Amino acid sequence: MNPIERGRNLLNTVRTGTEKAVDKTQQAVGNVVDKTKDVAAAGGRQLNQVVDGFETKAAAGARGIQSLFGGGNKPDSVHDGKLLGAGGQTYPPGTALTDIAGVTPRNNPNPSTTVLYVNGIQTDKAGQSNSLQAIADTTGAKVIGIHNATEGFVSDLAQCVKDKLDKGTNPAVDTLADTLYTELKAGRSVHLMAHSQGGLISSRALNDVYNRLRIEDGMSKEQAQQAMSKLNVETFGAAAMHYPDGPQYVHYVNRGDPVPGLFGLGPASDKWNPLVDGGKGSVVHHFNDFKLNPIAAHGFESIYLQHRVPFEQARQGNFNK
Repeated sequence: MNPIERGRNLLNTVRTGTEKAVDKTQQAVGNVVDKTKDVAAAGGRQLNQVVDGFETKAAAGARGIQSLFGGGNKPDSVHDGKLLGAGGQTYPPGTALTDIAGVTPRNNPNPSTTVLYVNGIQTDKAGQSNSLQAIADTTGAKVIGIHNATEGFVSDLAQCVKDKLDKGTNPAVDTLADTLYTELKAGRSVHLMAHSQGGLISSRALNDVYNRLRIEDGMSKEQAQQAMSKLNVETFGAAAMHYPDGPQYVHYVNRGDPVPGLFGLGPASDKWNPLVDGGKGSVVHHFNDFKLNPIAAHGFESIYLQHRVPFEQARQGNFNK
């Protein structure tokens, strides 16, 4: 067996082992959920439930336990991958952005720019709607959400693992990739913002767009990257370590936030860390906003939007308010 064949066999072994590990993790999660349902039916007790932004709230008995592990009904899952506009109205994937009534700033009902936003884990449709309004008021733009539905904390984390491995389907990834590709093919630029798992979803979708431009449209590497230069991307506490070259990036990383510190671009400049890549020419803004509870340092509206500056200003490395 020659060295190339040995290398391929090794790669296949590693891939197979990784996929089996993911499958076992999902099976274990399912077993825990089933057992938890029995406990929840008997009553349960109050617990602190982790939500997007990793802020905590009290949730009573069965309802809290089911929400944590994804048991019981999952009404938010019907919105997974849908486009979200004003008034909590959802639109099916493929709807033209111009046909969506987005969330507008309170002081300007007719903004001239549009922002897409992908939320993180443990955020239902109502929670994302609140974020859309906060983004609109902060940026002065119309904002449309791509909804990353929640099915419970543990199930959401299992999905993050699959997104890390680019394994399986994620409706939010598919909707975002199709939307970006459609806009680019029409010659339009897009401004994308993403928080937490939303950054991981964005990384995966951006890679899908790049591959689609290369394979379906026959573009060279340079041509595909040039086409993607029309994308302005902002991430906040994202859980992704890699982004494809081409888009104009600004990444916000709170050193007090364990999510990007452990699973994203890390607490130091990526030039010192060969394991991460924010994309060619990316601007990574590290700042210090520590909380007594580190999980609270991951909040989107409470932490990251407070440190955001206008995109072009950020691209110049000027983060002074």
